[in-house]
Amino acid sequence: MILGEFLLVAVLAVPALGAVVVAAIPHDRAARVVGVVVAALTLLATLPLPAGRERGWFAYAPLPPSPEASVAIHPWHQVDAPWVPGLDLRFHLGVDGISWPLVVLTALLTLLCCYYTLWKVPEGSSGRALVALLLVVEVGILGTFLAFDLVLFFVFFEVVLLPMYAVIAGWGGPDRRRAARKFALYTLFGSVLLLVGVFVVVAAAGTADLLALTGSAGMSRGTQLAAFTLLALAFAVKSPLWPLHSWLPDAHTQAPTVGSVILAGVLLKMGTYGLIRIAVGVAPEGARWAAPVLGVLAVAAILVGGLVCLAQTELKRLIAYSSVGHMGFVLLGIATLTATGLQAALIGNVAHGVITGLLFFLAGAVKDRTHTGDLGDLSGLRETAPRLAGLLGFAAVASLGLPGLAGFWGEAFVVVAAVQVGGALWTTLAVLAAVGGALTAAYFLRLLRQVTHGRPSPAVARLTPGLAGAELAAWAPLVLLALAVGLAPTLVLGVAEAPVDALLEVLP
Repeated sequence: MILGEFLLVAVLAVPALGAVVVAAIPHDRAARVVGVVVAALTLLATLPLPAGRERGWFAYAPLPPSPEASVAIHPWHQVDAPWVPGLDLRFHLGVDGISWPLVVLTALLTLLCCYYTLWKVPEGSSGRALVALLLVVEVGILGTFLAFDLVLFFVFFEVVLLPMYAVIAGWGGPDRRRAARKFALYTLFGSVLLLVGVFVVVAAAGTADLLALTGSAGMSRGTQLAAFTLLALAFAVKSPLWPLHSWLPDAHTQAPTVGSVILAGVLLKMGTYGLIRIAVGVAPEGARWAAPVLGVLAVAAILVGGLVCLAQTELKRLIAYSSVGHMGFVLLGIATLTATGLQAALIGNVAHGVITGLLFFLAGAVKDRTHTGDLGDLSGLRETAPRLAGLLGFAAVASLGLPGLAGFWGEAFVVVAAVQVGGALWTTLAVLAAVGGALTAAYFLRLLRQVTHGRPSPAVARLTPGLAGAELAAWAPLVLLALAVGLAPTLVLGVAEAPVDALLEVLP
């Protein structure tokens, strides 16, 4: 087995085995330390995956495709072994420039969340169980990004449901059980649609291999329209796309800090990644047919998310609704079906994961210190905790799309892509998306004015000014990444350019 194949297996095997080991260790603190080590090893295994290409780290030199493979997917590395021979299902993993940034982001956020549990676990609960569940969630998300078999993709997609439900229900806020049930019900609804969509594709094409499926091999136009509708609805629930988004604010508000970071940082990306890799790749005629509807719904999400955020009075709920708007930009980029739009969607995915993950870490720190998330009770933070207020200000301006930070590239070039498509509809959508961007700036500036400025409220006045070293260690990588991706977008765009261009070749 060559190094790349070994690393692909290790990326899934290490956290899977680590979850079992962590759950078996009787000492809670020792188990959490082992969990951090396991998450760190997983991250280290993801970093060298692009190595060995002929033209350097950010060049694209794919493996030679097999005769039956689609021209749209040329993985850097593959693992392909029999899984269920009687049904011709294979344990087929692979990685390319579309999936690798999300794989690294997943591993990084899981490491930071496991590290966070070393010094902050809800009182009276088991940190060992929480870390084990986080590692199981990591396996499901990484497997979703690496699966090149449609049935295997579905299995990994579903692995995430139960452990994330347990994280919310076991370590969340006062209304955690209702929020967890709502999350589970919506996710199960999406899962049923995804299962039916997978069945339609496999039955029509006679294979579950994504290398062969990409480009609609063996499927009529009518089948593609039906398959895309089912798959798009399933991924819209996970993304979430308005009006299927209502589980998200409740889940974020009640989830513990690490649950919110994983939810916003990478779990939502399973939907947008699936929309690009599966729905668009497998049913390109369906994607072209549904693109205007997706564009309209995406812009509706941007505007509704922005307007609701302007009216929000709870810190975590505001950040949660901001995700609805940000993912609307990602979905609009996908709906354009252009190289600029898909690239903007991919970098928007990564930027949202980094910045919103940081925002939820900071919101958790504020709520832990003040015991409230009500914006009316949080004024004057810069007077009593200037470092925390400064970091919150940095994350807010990054999220609103300030040039030079990661949030700028995705949202700005989604608007450019919509203009490039042309026509009255797409030009109108571009203008409305730009208005949505202005709403984003408005509600984040409102957030900063209410929380950081003014006379310190009683809840804020008693804060100690310093930050723990562990907090800075957990947040620093996200701050640095927001700067790095903002200043050097080729960190994401460089690896994705060739596979995006190849994917567009199969579109009608």
